[in-house]
Amino acid sequence: MSEFVVEVKDLKKSYEKVEAVKGVSFSVPKGELFGLIGPDGAGKTSIFRILTTLIFPTEGKVMLLNTDAVTGYRKIRNNIGYMPQRFSLYQDLSVEENLAFFARIFGTTIEENYNLIKDIYIQIEPFKDRLAGKLSGGMKQKLALCCALIHSPDILILDEPTTGVDAVSRKEFWEMLIRLKEKGITILVSTPYMDEANLCDRVALIQNGEIMAIDKPEKVISSFGRKLWAVKSNSIYQLIKDLRAFEFIDTVFPFGEYLHITTKDKDLDILEMKSVLSKKNHSDIEIKEIEANIEDCFMNLMNVN
Repeated sequence: MSEFVVEVKDLKKSYEKVEAVKGVSFSVPKGELFGLIGPDGAGKTSIFRILTTLIFPTEGKVMLLNTDAVTGYRKIRNNIGYMPQRFSLYQDLSVEENLAFFARIFGTTIEENYNLIKDIYIQIEPFKDRLAGKLSGGMKQKLALCCALIHSPDILILDEPTTGVDAVSRKEFWEMLIRLKEKGITILVSTPYMDEANLCDRVALIQNGEIMAIDKPEKVISSFGRKLWAVKSNSIYQLIKDLRAFEFIDTVFPFGEYLHITTKDKDLDILEMKSVLSKKNHSDIEIKEIEANIEDCFMNLMNVN
C-alpha cells in the first residue's frame, strides 16, 4: 500500500495535435491540501479530468487510493468529490433538490452526512427552495461544494472553484477548505490566483502542460534567490520600455501600479537609477527593494525555462 492517496507518473494528454499535458509527475499524501497553480491553458483542467476518470490519459500512470484511474474508475468515482470549473448542477432544481439528488446518486442521504456539510450548508439553507440558477456566484459555489461532499469522499478535487466570485466569497471558500482538511479530507485544488498558493500545504507551479516547481509555498519563495525591486513612476508604460532598454536589467514584469525588476550582474543603485529615470522625463519615481512572492517565482521560472 502506498503512503500517497494520489500518484501521477509521467502523465501526458494530447488532443489531436495539441499536447496539453507533457509528462507531469506528482504525489499527494493523505490529508494534504495540494494546489495546482497556473494560468488558463496551463493544463490544470486536463489533469483534473483525468484524476476524476472523466477522460483517459494519452500516456502515463494515475493512481488514486491505490487504484488505477483507467481500470478502476468505478471504485474511484465512489470515493472522490469533484467540483468542475463551470457550475454544473441542475439550474432548474432548487438548492435542496440538487443536494438530495446527488445524495441519492451515491446511495446516501442528506441526513447521513449532514455533519460534514453543516458549516457550509447553513449559509445557504435560508435559500433552500430557490432554484440553483437563481443563486449568486458565491452561493452556487457553496452548493456545488456541498454536493461534492455529500457522500463523504476521501479526496476532494476542485477545478478553479473561486474563479469569477468576489473577494469575500473567495476568502470564505478557502476558510471552508481549511476546515475540511482538518477533518482528514485530502484536497486538490487548481487556481490561476497566485495569492491562493500561500493557503496550500504544497503547490505545483504549472505552465504549458509542464510543472516548473513543486514544494511548500515558503520554500518556492525562498528558492527565488535574487534581489528584487519594485519601481513606479508617472508613466508606467514608458517606464517598462526604458527599464528594458538598460543592459544590466534582467527582468521587468508589471505588478499592479509597480514594476518588479531584477538585475543581471550588479546591485541596483537606487539613487543613480532615480537620477537616470528623471533625465528620461519620469517623475514621482519610487524604487524599493522587496521580498519575492509566489507570482514573482512563477515569472522567474518561466523566464528561466
